[in-house]
Amino acid sequence: MIGGDPYFSTLSLFVFLFVPSLPLSLFLSSQVEVYSVTVDCTVASRFAHTVMTSSAINKANASQEIFFEVEMPKTAFITNFSMLIEGQVYVGEVKEKEKAKKQYEKAVSSGQTAGLVKVSGRKMEKFSVSVNIAANSNVTFVLTYEELLQRKLGQYEILTRVKPKQLVQNFQIEVDIYEPQGIAFVDAHGTFLSNELLPLVEKTVTENKAHISFSPTLEQQRKCPGCDGTLIDGDFIVKYDVNRAKTLGDIQIVNGYFVHFFSPPDLPRVPKNVVFVIDRSGSMGWTKMRQTREALLEILKDLHMEDYFALIPFDDKITPWKNSLMKATEENVAEAMKYVRGINSRGGTNINDAVLRAVKMLINDRKNNNVPDRNLDMIILLTDGIPDPAAGESRLPKIQENVRGAIDGNMSLFCLGFGNDVDYTFLDVMAKQNKGVARRIYEASDATLQLQGFYEEVSSPLLSEVDLRYPDNAVEFVTTNHFRQLFNGSEIVVAGRLSDNDIDNFLVEVFANGSDYLAATCLLSPLPSFSPSSSMDLLLTKDRSLTVTLRDSVKFVILLHKVWEKHPYHQNYLGFYTLDSHLLSPSVHGLLGQFYHGIEFEVADLRPGEVEEKPDATMYIKGQALNVTRGWQKDYRWDVKNGENVPCWFVHSNGTGLIDGDASDYVVSGLFKTV
Repeated sequence: MIGGDPYFSTLSLFVFLFVPSLPLSLFLSSQVEVYSVTVDCTVASRFAHTVMTSSAINKANASQEIFFEVEMPKTAFITNFSMLIEGQVYVGEVKEKEKAKKQYEKAVSSGQTAGLVKVSGRKMEKFSVSVNIAANSNVTFVLTYEELLQRKLGQYEILTRVKPKQLVQNFQIEVDIYEPQGIAFVDAHGTFLSNELLPLVEKTVTENKAHISFSPTLEQQRKCPGCDGTLIDGDFIVKYDVNRAKTLGDIQIVNGYFVHFFSPPDLPRVPKNVVFVIDRSGSMGWTKMRQTREALLEILKDLHMEDYFALIPFDDKITPWKNSLMKATEENVAEAMKYVRGINSRGGTNINDAVLRAVKMLINDRKNNNVPDRNLDMIILLTDGIPDPAAGESRLPKIQENVRGAIDGNMSLFCLGFGNDVDYTFLDVMAKQNKGVARRIYEASDATLQLQGFYEEVSSPLLSEVDLRYPDNAVEFVTTNHFRQLFNGSEIVVAGRLSDNDIDNFLVEVFANGSDYLAATCLLSPLPSFSPSSSMDLLLTKDRSLTVTLRDSVKFVILLHKVWEKHPYHQNYLGFYTLDSHLLSPSVHGLLGQFYHGIEFEVADLRPGEVEEKPDATMYIKGQALNVTRGWQKDYRWDVKNGENVPCWFVHSNGTGLIDGDASDYVVSGLFKTV
């Protein structure tokens, strides 16, 4: 994504291009040492900003090709990539998905250096690039990506994949979380964390902030004493949730934009009528069929007494377990589990007729009053392949058309696709056309858990046909505000632009179908959202400033200060300024507070300094004599363009003697840490 607000759009594939004045080589040497890997993730109001920095040195006597690879969440988007080589900065040009592939191929063929994002597993995409480095030279890679976290099963997940492939002198992961609503819980773990490494994960949690860090030493990273293997190889995962309001959600407003988080607690689950359509064709044999049976057995155990269910196995023939849906009583579930244990693979594939049979069963049972009116209807299709041409189903769009016409918006279709050969696009389109989603089930030992996890996400619908409405006279633009379903543990997010920047309250109306029809109106007060992170920059707009007023009296201004956009390390930062310091209590202290009410000082003994036009002097202040130097600063209050030179005295030694304590007392490595 290039510019704009992250709540409004995302892109999934990027390329960066730059042309260093170094020849490319085609070999990789083991004489490349990665001496620093740092991951710095800051989350503010569910928006994650991650910076991955890796430094390496070519220790050989000849130029070497150095590779940089990072796996990041598929839902994230790259905002910056740069390299620092021998003091020269090369900044990547981020491209949109469709343009990326073409320009990548063109760059490679012409000898340029280019990197491309590719799919890598279930949740991740891989960004990779290589560059030639001269002998005894180093390179620093800096990759920045951002992501709006999605709530699933009652929590948000921050996933960081780390695979340095060698011992690293400086290895560090830092995660800072700020949530104005308050933090309900935080958990941090890693797939590679042994009993020895687990205590190294430090976690500090306050009411609305959390800090997690992991920084093992070189020795602590070793697989065994004296060996070069590293234990750091896998996923570092942070999970958390926020406190939930009893109202219709929480709204945060920053500089004319709002974000509405809607996930009301304590809503009763809606009973469901669910039909499992199970592919038992020959290609589902052995492991796939066994994993499907195991998953179905666990899923059947989770059905509630108010639910109704059916099983329709199919190959080139369709043989339902029963001709209608059955109530999920203890006896019916036990009988169904016995039936599932006997399902075996055979024959071809007839997806079209199998799904249509499920639709017909749900429609007929409603007509015959066999199922309660309040229950939601859903179909879950489990298949590993494309329709069998021998069964007359080679025209995939026709199947999608048939299914969509039969469902006619009256039920949801969820598709689970097994294996690498499955036509996932076909399933994905068909699911989205029918108020559902598709999910790929990867062939691995945990396929059963994947199936169960997906079912847990969609098995507890709370609301359907959810409309969130905002006053026309206050809102100029909103993102999608109609959602077909809200499941237990998930969240709806709507963002928009306000026509009134000084709004104090926010009127929200919600209309939805639930256990009972829901129509509610709520006047929401915005949460404080002075997020101490880069996401503040992302939400600031034209004037790049934000005024904060406390109790209608004391005012502060937050200004965005922009630095050189191509600098590899320094980033834009926020300045916090006082407009009404005379209204503050005399007890206000801290780095700035100690000067709010003025201090007495005297300057004497003027003498030549190191620079002719900048003389030195002695300042008598707080009972101490300090060495100071005359200098100048610009005052832009009266002359906005050129400013006015103002004489100043600069205190040496980081202000020692002028400020209370020492300068280090006021410096922290992160905004979420305390001194």
